[in-house]
Amino acid sequence: MPSEFDLIERYFNWQQPAKGVAQGVGDDAAILNIPNNQQLVVTTDTLISGVHFPEQTPAHAIGHKSLAVNLSDLAAMGADPAWFTLALTLPEQNPQWLNEFSAGLRSLAEKANIQLVGGDTTKGALSISITAMGLATAQNILLRSTAKDGDLIYVTGTLGDAAAGLAVIQNKLRLNHAEYCIERLNYPQSRHHESSYIRQYATACLDISDGLLADLNHILKASGVGACLDLDSIPLSPALSSLQKEQALQYALNGGDDYELLFTIPADQQQAFEQEVSRRVLVCHAIGKIDESFSGITSSQGRVLVPQGYLHF
Repeated sequence: MPSEFDLIERYFNWQQPAKGVAQGVGDDAAILNIPNNQQLVVTTDTLISGVHFPEQTPAHAIGHKSLAVNLSDLAAMGADPAWFTLALTLPEQNPQWLNEFSAGLRSLAEKANIQLVGGDTTKGALSISITAMGLATAQNILLRSTAKDGDLIYVTGTLGDAAAGLAVIQNKLRLNHAEYCIERLNYPQSRHHESSYIRQYATACLDISDGLLADLNHILKASGVGACLDLDSIPLSPALSSLQKEQALQYALNGGDDYELLFTIPADQQQAFEQEVSRRVLVCHAIGKIDESFSGITSSQGRVLVPQGYLHF
């Protein structure tokens, strides 16, 4: 049986070219050089088998998703990916599983230009913890607490597909284009490309992991404002559009696991932002407005919208 150090060397020492790395994989800790006039943005996510991904999820997809959810946090904060560490707990050493997991992880890391610089491995129930680090200038960092009255609310992409994909896997839903939704669940796309433009205009931002309403509520509480959503403007994929409207909206509003960006744009910047969106061929949708006269979330159709998204406890 290979040792922990053999496992790390075989599957996770990728010999990447150094980018601000004085010492990476292979020592007790990484040594990183922070560029002048930039701040380090750090995020950590843990994925547990059977909780954050179905137990039958392919190892390649687990590798991808483990990093993608962290990249999504960096994108939401307005930071560019730089480095990450991996803490991997395994019930056993399975070479095929490790090869596929490492390939999924490495493929996304190379696309996102982020370097693996260290971590840990241990034996136990399958879980993956990644700490990702990004770099940002102070003026580009985005927070949850800075939405303003009158801001327009936007999202990237479409909502609800991942939750519908999970329902298909759990035999709770029959759906046209089911494979598309399962792909969205297993391979979320972190929006760091979109973030590089959004951060130039946005007042507040986060990523949608627990459901649109639940995550919008985080912005509202942190910023001390309310919101009004136009339910007819919630972006749905063709897969979800094949469902009854109310069922599709339930997935889109409360489903979670989308990892799309939810952000606010000042009204006087709307035209400039939408011109940027058109020029860059980005997929962004205006879905409502920040309104400090409201408490919580209402809809332009007169409904009070109560978050029912994912709860960790």
